[in-house]
Amino acid sequence: MSEEFKEIKDEEKEKMGEAGTPQGQQPAEESSGSGAGPSWIAGVAIIAVGVIFLVSNLTDFHLDNWWALFILIPGLMSFANAWRMHKEDGRWSASARGSLIGGLAITLVAVIFLFGLDWGKVWPLFLILGGVAALLGGWFNS
Repeated sequence: MSEEFKEIKDEEKEKMGEAGTPQGQQPAEESSGSGAGPSWIAGVAIIAVGVIFLVSNLTDFHLDNWWALFILIPGLMSFANAWRMHKEDGRWSASARGSLIGGLAITLVAVIFLFGLDWGKVWPLFLILGGVAALLGGWFNS
C-alpha cells in the first residue's frame, strides 16, 4: 500500500518542477495590489472620526452617539470586500452581493445609533433592505 503512495508522490513530483509549480508555469507572484489591503479602511475611519471631533470642537455641531462611528468600520470593510470580489470575478457574484448587503445592514444600524433614530419607526428599512437583496439575487442570476 505504501508503495502505491510513493509512486503517486513521485509522479506528482515529476509533474511539479523543482520550484514546486507545475511544469511550464511560472510561480505565482504575490500581488501587492493597489493598496495595503483592508488597512486603508481603518485609516479612513480614523481620519473621519478625527474630522468629526475637530468639527465638534470648532463649531456647535455635536454627536451624542459618536461611539457609533466605530460600527461603520466593519461596514466599510464589507463594502471594500464586495468591491474586491466584484473586481476579481468581473461580475456581482453571490458572495459579492452578500458582502454588499451586509455592509448596508451594518451601515443602517450605525446610522440609527448615530442620529438616535427610533427603532420602532425605522425597522421597515430592514425589510426594504431584505427586498433589495432578493431583487439583486434574482436580477444578477438571470
